[in-house]
Amino acid sequence: MDLSVLQGFTKSLAMTVLSEIGDKTFFAAAILAMRHPRRLVLSGCLGALIVMTILSVVVGWATPNLISRKWTHHITTLLFLGFGLWSLWEAFKDGEAEEFAEVEKELNTDLKSNSGATKGNNKDADDLKKQYRPFLTQFFSPILLKAFSITFFGEFGDKSQIATVGLAADENPLGVVLGGILGQALCTTAAVLGGKSLATQISEKIVTLSGGALFIVFGIQSLLSTVDS
Repeated sequence: MDLSVLQGFTKSLAMTVLSEIGDKTFFAAAILAMRHPRRLVLSGCLGALIVMTILSVVVGWATPNLISRKWTHHITTLLFLGFGLWSLWEAFKDGEAEEFAEVEKELNTDLKSNSGATKGNNKDADDLKKQYRPFLTQFFSPILLKAFSITFFGEFGDKSQIATVGLAADENPLGVVLGGILGQALCTTAAVLGGKSLATQISEKIVTLSGGALFIVFGIQSLLSTVDS
């Protein structure tokens, strides 16, 4: 494997794992897996994360073509240092946040609102749905689509997504894609298989501290490295 690909791969893998463990989308996958078939939840969540990773890398890869390589390098350095300090501040400020309970509450609220809307549908609409359901379910599953949409929009604009854009602008895009996808696969599979028992054993403070330290290491490395303008 090419050295630049390997470097992008290892950075992306480490960043993804430490960013996604204990993240809202991680807990959402765990909660959904306790209520619905695991294979559908895993497919939906992982599909959304893979799409988001590829989109982020494409944006990061295209950025140096719009802004000079020197500027993108400096921006990436500031991003890593900023996210690192932000993560450390969150860890010391919030301590052990009950994020699992918060995500569960949000999903329960969403579930109730959806069920209320469903009750309001008239009989003709229900009959129409039943008529087309056998055909549509061959291609789509409501559970899979729900897992995909919750994960995709939950991850959109997240710290890890922006960091992936910055990493792809400064490292080999192929390595960043491969590392990001592997990291997402590991975290999502752990969330879906582990469920609530795994979530309760995760120390969010330790994970946040580790992620913050990793971002700062990346930032220092980027600061000390040289780049062609």
